[in-house]
Amino acid sequence: MSTARLFRYADGRVPNSLALAYTLAGYLGGLALLFSANAWLNVLGTLLLGHAMLIAAYLIHEFAHGTIFAKPAHNTRAAVVCSWLSGSCYADFQDLRNKHMRHHVDRADVVTFDTKVFLKRCPTWAVKLVEALEWAYVPAVELIMHAYVIALPFITDSPAHRARRGKVLAMLAVRGVLFAALGFASPKALILYGVAWLLMVSVLRFADAYQHTYDVFAVLEDGKLDDGKHRDRAYEQQNTYSNIVSLRWPVLNLLLLNFAYHNAHHAKPVAPWYRLPRLHAELYKDDTTQVIPMSTLLGSFHRNRVRRVLDDDYGVVGEGPHKADGFHGAVGVSFLTAV
Repeated sequence: MSTARLFRYADGRVPNSLALAYTLAGYLGGLALLFSANAWLNVLGTLLLGHAMLIAAYLIHEFAHGTIFAKPAHNTRAAVVCSWLSGSCYADFQDLRNKHMRHHVDRADVVTFDTKVFLKRCPTWAVKLVEALEWAYVPAVELIMHAYVIALPFITDSPAHRARRGKVLAMLAVRGVLFAALGFASPKALILYGVAWLLMVSVLRFADAYQHTYDVFAVLEDGKLDDGKHRDRAYEQQNTYSNIVSLRWPVLNLLLLNFAYHNAHHAKPVAPWYRLPRLHAELYKDDTTQVIPMSTLLGSFHRNRVRRVLDDDYGVVGEGPHKADGFHGAVGVSFLTAV
């Protein structure tokens, strides 16, 4: 099979090959560095491993849109591999893909599990514990989401989800053995692996928090979002934001596989990650309301880290250099934070 047929787009051969190679090499190389007796190499390994997991998660998003390989089956298989690398293998890829496609079609945050509703039904001490962990920058809401994904086949009446019980148990067994072996070989490496994974989740949630001010709908199965609200293309763009990593050095956006060019992605969802900077330059200007540098969002992320746990109000985006001060952000609304 020619490379032109292997990849969906002919110009994707080099960038996609590099992204896939970096993900695998970064994962294996970072993991190896966790065993080093040198503390600096341990730090490097943790960061490299966490970033490789991060790119694996963003590649899952590309596979969901079918932007990398020409054949859907190849995108699915590659997504399964990346889901194992990033720890999202407990959820079925097609379920993740379907939910994300609804995000684009319905122009809403369509989730399987509404953590705010869940927490409001929990005992006060449980809510306080989650808020305390979030205050300490531990992504407790995302940990709850992961636990729900694993538990879902065992707590639902849905035949489709119940059918995954055996697979989930098998995955838990295999990953449990692998992590036990890692801990036996080096308890330090096991701890640092966990730190790398938490770093990945923390970066994902920070990026996801400020890309939409959509309404949230918790839908387990397929169904219409019948709230009477009109969501057209104008609504989509007005409630989507491009939280650019760096305006001065655009190459830094590659750290998130260009996912920060989010308005461009929503304008053309089939555009692959490596075309998004050019598409962004063609469609938008960097001084528009929808473009918000990540550096201006750090303060809001810090101030609202506890508020976001229960508050449905995402806040508002204003004008000028401080336009993000009232943008509180979202939590637990993207399928990427469930990886």
